[in-house]
Amino acid sequence: MKGIAAGGGGGISDLCKSAVLIRISGFLLISVVFFYVGKHFSDGSAQQLLFFTPQQDSGSAAVGLSPNLGNAFDVSSVVNETASSPPPENSQIKPQQAAAPPPAVERMGVVDENGKMTDDFEVGEYDPELVENWSKTNESEGLESDGKGDKVRVRVKKFPLCAPSMREYIPCLDNEEAIKQLKSTEKGERFERHCPKEGKGLNCIVPAPKGYRTPIPWPRSRDEVWFSNVPHARLAEDKGGQNWIAINKDKFKFPGGGTQFIHGAAQYLDQFEKMLPEIAFGRHTRVALDVGCGVASFGAYLLSRKVLTLSVAPKDVHENQIQFALERGVPAMVAAFATRRLLYPSQAFDLIHCSRCRINWTRDDGILLLEINRMLRAGGYFAWAAQPVYKHEAALEEQWEEMVNLTTRLCWTLVKKEGYIAIWQKPLNNSCYLSREEGTLPSLCAPDDDPDKVWYVDLKACISRLPEEGYGSNITSWPERLQTSPDRLQSVQIDAYISRKELFRAESRYWKEIIEGYVRVLHWGKFKLRNVLDMRAGFGGFAAALIENKLDCWVLNVIPVSGPNTLPVIYDRGLIGVMHDWCEPFDTYPRTYDLIHAAGLFSVERKRCNVSTIMLEMDRILRPGGHVYIRDSLAVMDELQETGKALGWHVSMRDTSEGPHASYRILTCDKRLLRA
Repeated sequence: MKGIAAGGGGGISDLCKSAVLIRISGFLLISVVFFYVGKHFSDGSAQQLLFFTPQQDSGSAAVGLSPNLGNAFDVSSVVNETASSPPPENSQIKPQQAAAPPPAVERMGVVDENGKMTDDFEVGEYDPELVENWSKTNESEGLESDGKGDKVRVRVKKFPLCAPSMREYIPCLDNEEAIKQLKSTEKGERFERHCPKEGKGLNCIVPAPKGYRTPIPWPRSRDEVWFSNVPHARLAEDKGGQNWIAINKDKFKFPGGGTQFIHGAAQYLDQFEKMLPEIAFGRHTRVALDVGCGVASFGAYLLSRKVLTLSVAPKDVHENQIQFALERGVPAMVAAFATRRLLYPSQAFDLIHCSRCRINWTRDDGILLLEINRMLRAGGYFAWAAQPVYKHEAALEEQWEEMVNLTTRLCWTLVKKEGYIAIWQKPLNNSCYLSREEGTLPSLCAPDDDPDKVWYVDLKACISRLPEEGYGSNITSWPERLQTSPDRLQSVQIDAYISRKELFRAESRYWKEIIEGYVRVLHWGKFKLRNVLDMRAGFGGFAAALIENKLDCWVLNVIPVSGPNTLPVIYDRGLIGVMHDWCEPFDTYPRTYDLIHAAGLFSVERKRCNVSTIMLEMDRILRPGGHVYIRDSLAVMDELQETGKALGWHVSMRDTSEGPHASYRILTCDKRLLRA
């Protein structure tokens, strides 16, 4: 029995071992079958799988990727097409040919082949063949949604190059046809906006001047710029003795002087602070306006004291002064004190400065000084450096008396007069205005007058009322005011289900995260960025985020007339901006900005004006080598992309942080150098 038991145990053990071997053999057989089936599809199928494949040269294994990686397919259309199509006769599966090596990536601007920002780039060399062929009519095509879920073809003809004589063309300020038809020009009407009629606007690409070079980066550009970029010597010839500007070989040099401060802007600013310590540059005084700015040395040197100065001057006999300011990297706009309000809100500036700005402040019952009063913040300062302040000549003394009389009726207080500088301070509230003798002129504006309404609004010979709530006067000091929601936020006419303060904070967080992503992923910290334009600025969150990320640039925040007027909020934050209608050209010189940013602009404005017209204007004011970032809905992206190509831009589409299924995309564009 024991032997049988022992023998039986051995049989059972052998039987178990046989079953295990059968299972292992079966598993190996199935693995081999699957391997060769997979290998077959990997070698011959259009949709390859991922396998380790041997390299013939080295014998080592490498990873092979499907060529369709990252591509999206309409599965339903593929299935339907397969089901409806009969198989071809005598069809044979042909082995896939070896894939050609990918083409070399052509670097255009600062976006590399991985979509990252770099500073290793040049504007580009002049290509005569490119320019010669550019004017030939051809089209760029794309797809656009028709609003019903279908796609329609978008065709955009390539824009021709303008004549070389238009290289500094500003459409609304160089409209000679309209200027000739003016009934009067005695009040400076010719220097105001006179835009071309519909169908007669800009329809070509404004070329760069011969020899144009990549602008000298800030802060070096404060002191020198390339002559070839602004090739005009008249200002240097006229003002050379006043220490404004000089020509040195292939550069313009800016010694930092001015008509009234020939010893330099730095010394001039020191004198201000000694005269009036309460002016507190960089704390109490953050935003300034320099009227008749010359080449903007006053504003250029205030930047180092954390004061953001908007320099303005008309395009007059010294027509390139604003162009020099912008080439230097200083905030500036072409603007004239004539018959209309300037495009800035009430209580915008903590300091307004005029040094020999050639403006008769007392003409027409002081209507021009009343415009200064409208824009000056309650408690703010007006500084006047001019001959009537210090020269004892009969005519000049009479001008001084007229100025003192007018400022007294405006309730301004002459807080300091020293040398050739006089400084007045605006009152904090309306109490002084209301206590004047009955019939005193100028009178207060009517209660229903909106001092923030500026788009094509005539000047008014009345004193703009200050808000009874103290809005505008009770702002915090810089830099705290950048992230403090101002009281004037409550006066913005906007449809909202949540509080305006919540919207303000949400916008700030939104742009903070986006700009941090740009700095981290796209290396914006290495990007030589100086002049920036935000075409639809909202509460100024984009500009604030650039400051918080310590990007050494300034932003002109544009508030479109088609939306709520948030411009007072932007100035209360310590930023600068302007009102504008993007259906019309912008008042600045060509080649002004390094970066133009537009968020949600085109999906709104395409209902009012032509998308191509707006983008052509963007090209005019964008520097060669400059960049455009457009965040907008999918509905407009195809048209924007094809228009960008028609302008000669290098364009690329990117997903937002929400991913590929979001309803928004980012279109990044780099401008190439084109010369006529």
